[in-house]
Amino acid sequence: MPGTKVVFLDVDGTITTYENVIPESARAAIRAARRRGHTVLMCTGRSKAENPPELVEIGFDGMIGGNGSYVELHDEVVMHQHLSREQCGRIVDWLYARGLEFYIESNSGLFASEHFRERSQPAMREYMARKGKAVDSDEALEMHGIVYGAELVRDDVNKISFVLDSYEDYLAAREIFSDMKVGTWGGAGETALFGDVGVAGIDKAHAVRVAVEHLGASMDDTIAVGDAKVDIPMLVCCAVGVAMGSGGDEIRAMADYVTTAVDDDGLMNAFLHLGLIEAGEVPV
Repeated sequence: MPGTKVVFLDVDGTITTYENVIPESARAAIRAARRRGHTVLMCTGRSKAENPPELVEIGFDGMIGGNGSYVELHDEVVMHQHLSREQCGRIVDWLYARGLEFYIESNSGLFASEHFRERSQPAMREYMARKGKAVDSDEALEMHGIVYGAELVRDDVNKISFVLDSYEDYLAAREIFSDMKVGTWGGAGETALFGDVGVAGIDKAHAVRVAVEHLGASMDDTIAVGDAKVDIPMLVCCAVGVAMGSGGDEIRAMADYVTTAVDDDGLMNAFLHLGLIEAGEVPV
């Protein structure tokens, strides 16, 4: 694949394992690709505050966050489509009235409801188990950037995630917040563990196109790598879509190429296969 590319990387399950471990080969592959002149961006459901220093220090040309609500390129905010304070207030009031625990996702922090830690732990353990990972401590379930006791009605919110007591909670949210984007994560259909509410019309593909246009690049020179259903839109819109071998059935079925698992040098092997780097540049 001659010429430089714009590469969009999901984070959880792609750059990092679901225990937030970054394989050394992934770190080396990203740095080698950038040295060759390729543009490499995170494209994640995370908001900026959720990125720990060891992830940021790898070095990226920018970030798409909030599953497409935020685009930052070379330290410049290109797009930020967030919930209004009024929308945030409606969601927070409804969650409290329904007795659901939640956290607010913004670039300045992850702001949790009072009992989110204890109510979310069973769901987080199940989420990790479904990814084939065992968690041996409560601390391992804690998200980077989580804050308790802060103001929850805000005007800088990318999305709000909440623990599902039942699938009916998601169905009710979808009906009540029809002016927003309501989804689930942690499983398909009634096996979902969390719900989320964000800005309508936002997804990773929309943000990818915004980033590519701002860079003055071509969609013909784009590559997307991911592991989950939420990543499928960006794999569809990019010229080449790569699924992690540890990813879900749906994304592996539609990808142009399936690499190895995230903890089996998956990202490095994808970069090598696509000619973004050469074997002598990374540990093999």
